[in-house]
Amino acid sequence: MSQKDIVVIGAGVVGLTTALKIQEEGSYRVTILAETLPSDPKSIKYTSQWAGAHHVSTDRGDSRMFKFEKDTFDIMWDLSKPGGEAEHCFMRVRQEEYYDAELAKPNPLEDMPDFQYLSNDSVGNAVSGVTFSTVTIDTPIYLNYLLSRFLARGGTIIRASVQHINQVLEGGPQAFLPGRRPVYSTNDKATVDALVICTGLATRTLGGVEDKAMYPIRGQTVLIRAPWIKYGRSGYTASEDLSATGKAPWSYIIPRRSGDVILGGTRDKDDWFPLPRPDTTTKILTRTLALCPELTPPETRSNGRQPTVDDLRSIIVEEGCGLRPAREGGVRVEVEYVSAGANSTAKVPIVYNYGHGGAGFQSSWGTAAEALRLLGMALQDA
Repeated sequence: MSQKDIVVIGAGVVGLTTALKIQEEGSYRVTILAETLPSDPKSIKYTSQWAGAHHVSTDRGDSRMFKFEKDTFDIMWDLSKPGGEAEHCFMRVRQEEYYDAELAKPNPLEDMPDFQYLSNDSVGNAVSGVTFSTVTIDTPIYLNYLLSRFLARGGTIIRASVQHINQVLEGGPQAFLPGRRPVYSTNDKATVDALVICTGLATRTLGGVEDKAMYPIRGQTVLIRAPWIKYGRSGYTASEDLSATGKAPWSYIIPRRSGDVILGGTRDKDDWFPLPRPDTTTKILTRTLALCPELTPPETRSNGRQPTVDDLRSIIVEEGCGLRPAREGGVRVEVEYVSAGANSTAKVPIVYNYGHGGAGFQSSWGTAAEALRLLGMALQDA
């Protein structure tokens, strides 16, 4: 049986995971078209490089998304096992979550390994809390792991700035290779068997899709060097909707295997500013230091000395910000059929997989599996 040609647009964590999942199925030849790749310098156009990231699901009443996240955790937990090929991308940690209110039970995190409710006398200034085991992800390393694994399985990557999906549907991926003559679609034949859209926030302006339900949720972070931090910690304002506009609904501390630690906690809806704001950095440092005084170097806390924000500034590696690709109505994972090109009546299935907001890493394998399922059904019906 001849393999079918699939083009995936986008090489963020969702695009890479989806392309890899499809390629490893064995029935497809997959080509990724992307303007930015994981090995490129960090850019505001490429959100995945700026992510924390850890796997901590938050129940927002979306059972479909919660399943995507659960399925993703199971895979990441397996990838992070000692001695595994991807162990270097992850760090298994004990996670602590603190809230300013009593939470309804059962907690959506109860399925996590080693889950426990914290007692009232162990939550400090918080009202309630939970603890469990999870994984943190060194995002630049993990993205390049996905890329190399995709290539090793026979995938192809072409750097391309796709302005309209018809460019791919009519000319195929070869249209973006200088000096190569595209194989144009004909009346009954398309150049590709299916197209998969994983373009995140860029889907708002991608010709042929132009999903105006997409919007950014800006997140600013501070990367520090603190290899003595071996646990994760978050503080939530539980009474506030985490998906809504809010300058600081929560603070988080995410250690990485490398010894770096990500500090953050901003969700600024419809904020497109591409650079870190100094006042926001100060707020992040102040909040995370209050949440975890152990962040500063051990010598700054000797002899009962109280650590300060300036102690944290001395170990800053980088400040950054990313634009989380959120979508009104939630993540879009579905399929539709479009014309194969201007001179063709053939129809091509398009599988959409975008709009993950801040949950791209923690739902990536779940939505990739759903995209593969939809792709298989669409091609079977074609």
